[in-house]
Amino acid sequence: MPDFDKNGFLLSVINGFEDGAWRKKVFRQFVLDNIAQTGLSAEDRDNLYCESPYTTLTESVKNLRLVDTDNGQGSEIAEIVLYGIMRYYYGALPVVPKIFYKQNTNDNAKGADSVHIVLDDKGDFTLWLGEAKFYSNIANERMYEPVKSVFDTISTDKIKKENSIITSISDLQYVIPNPDTRKFVQTILRRETSVDEIRKRLHIPILLLHECDKTQKATELSETYLGEIKRYHLDRAINYFNIQNGKQKKQNVHGYDNIQFHLILFPVPNKNEIVNWFVERAKQIKEDA
Repeated sequence: MPDFDKNGFLLSVINGFEDGAWRKKVFRQFVLDNIAQTGLSAEDRDNLYCESPYTTLTESVKNLRLVDTDNGQGSEIAEIVLYGIMRYYYGALPVVPKIFYKQNTNDNAKGADSVHIVLDDKGDFTLWLGEAKFYSNIANERMYEPVKSVFDTISTDKIKKENSIITSISDLQYVIPNPDTRKFVQTILRRETSVDEIRKRLHIPILLLHECDKTQKATELSETYLGEIKRYHLDRAINYFNIQNGKQKKQNVHGYDNIQFHLILFPVPNKNEIVNWFVERAKQIKEDA
């Protein structure tokens, strides 16, 4: 992960190939395997999985919206993929399942697209508030929307709002069973704590799931393909952080340099095919449930 300035990082994620084709079944399975991370409360995940993994899937799918604006078509897919990456790559705990709360008309649905906590081996933790987008391309003009979302997420009001949600819902007791650790997290995240202190623990993962012609044309994980993706993603990351740091110079968010920003780029061959599959598969599961 190259370092951009001192608090920006790039994670490039790619899917594999088999028999000369992009492994769409592996990608689809990853999406289905991780719906419960954001589609169900922690209590429901625990209770339902003991009963049946398929019941966990069907109950998760029931909470999907499946109706997006043109601006955010496929946004639920990106949110699910981000929860999966946070789970497997960063070892994060899903303390607020956003899709679960978005089924209701309450304030818990607003704010970041993902909310996680990462515990370390010293008994401390970091707070991760994520943004997730699914784009048909990641040209320069596409970068302004996620940058805007990031600055909204790191604002004082939104951080305090997310913290109040974390500490007020029951999910925390399930994902952090140790009462001492849980109390420590709740104490730090209480409303009385200065946001300046929270920003010292704050990480912002920004997933841009995106259609990619290089991935569409590729037939294997060749050195040529991997080199093209590395160069392309590095170029896109430089552009993204130039825009974000430029906005910071205008807005001057206090404590910005203490926040760690993780740009996560994940190329896919065809956005429409993935979105259409997801919607149809979800509808089928809902009908069979």
